Amino acid sequence: MLDGKNNIPADWDRSGLPGWAYFSNELFNLERDVLFRTHWQLVCHISEVASEGQYVTLDIADERALIIRGHDNEIRAFHNLCRHRGSRVVGNVRGTCNKALICPYHGWAYNLNGTLRGVADKDTFPPMDPARLGLKPLEMEIWNGFIFVRFLPGPQPSVATVLGRFDDEIAPYRITDMICRDPTDVFEEANVNWKSVRDVDNEGYHVRQAHPSLHDLYGKDYYDEPYINGTSRSFGPFNEGPSKLWSVRNYRKFLPKVDGLPGSHQKAWVYLAMFPNTVIGLYPDGVFFYQEIPVTPTQTKQRGGIIGHPDDSREMKAARYLSGRIDNDTVKEDQMLTIWSCEATKSSAYDGIILSDLEYGLKTYHDHLRVLMPVLNEVNEPSEGTLAKHNADLKANQ
Repeated sequence: MLDGKNNIPADWDRSGLPGWAYFSNELFNLERDVLFRTHWQLVCHISEVASEGQYVTLDIADERALIIRGHDNEIRAFHNLCRHRGSRVVGNVRGTCNKALICPYHGWAYNLNGTLRGVADKDTFPPMDPARLGLKPLEMEIWNGFIFVRFLPGPQPSVATVLGRFDDEIAPYRITDMICRDPTDVFEEANVNWKSVRDVDNEGYHVRQAHPSLHDLYGKDYYDEPYINGTSRSFGPFNEGPSKLWSVRNYRKFLPKVDGLPGSHQKAWVYLAMFPNTVIGLYPDGVFFYQEIPVTPTQTKQRGGIIGHPDDSREMKAARYLSGRIDNDTVKEDQMLTIWSCEATKSSAYDGIILSDLEYGLKTYHDHLRVLMPVLNEVNEPSEGTLAKHNADLKANQ
């Protein structure tokens, strides 16, 4: 196990990504194509589409996904795109369609299984084959109750393969049986590059200084593992002895024992990261996920949701409220750090970074990016209009 302190190569590149990578328009367009369209994206938990007609949508990288449960109780994934003029078939983040999906633009109707149901003023169109005009399906996979989609084929294996090394650890949480407690939605927006958010999230070196609540909860023995084949893991066993802060002290006080959860995880927070932009958090009081949604090279949204035990006690609800307070404080603290680090890349004084052994996990994440985008090894941004081709040439010579 690599923990940021031991078993780290003696001579490794501590320089991080080049500064231009945090504001380049051309790199942002490349990332859209080679990362976000071709890698699995977590949309929601199955409990968010528990009833017939319930749906959840996801917008990312100029793509629009729609997850919906049909009248036959099957969950399906489609492009949220009407076959007539490309309008969104549903315009809300979530909702319920009783009988059919009705495009709000011209009223084309689709059955909940995606087939074309009806065309408004059909006689004004030439003959059309309804069987060829249903909603376009998306590649979908359900893993431990989480629903993932992929917009285009890519190098990433199945979700079950990528996350499979965590199967034994995650099984006692019984995530499939959990239910939505805080629906999936955007919870944070910041004027930073999305990689700045991943950077602060991929190392625990800053916990002691920047996150008083987290350090009070688990800072003494917290460790990050490196990215291996597209995933990483962080483990935060609760500190021994009393906590100083009110929210941490009462969280530990109210947190009940969870049946079936091993002793090592009864008092610990675990984070499982999946390349390029998804994190699943395993807490005794509930499970959550979040992901970065790049909007522009310097604007990012964070989106996520929380699921909990179906038979929550009052103590468990209190514990989850308090863990949420701790997490909310952490998000606010991290947001300022990402702003400061991201804006620094444009400063005349900026000449790169120096990574600590405690940030080795961040280095391995950057390595994953460099495999797909070797152009990130370049100190200076390629001249305008050449980045995508230059990256393709570098990749061809790998």
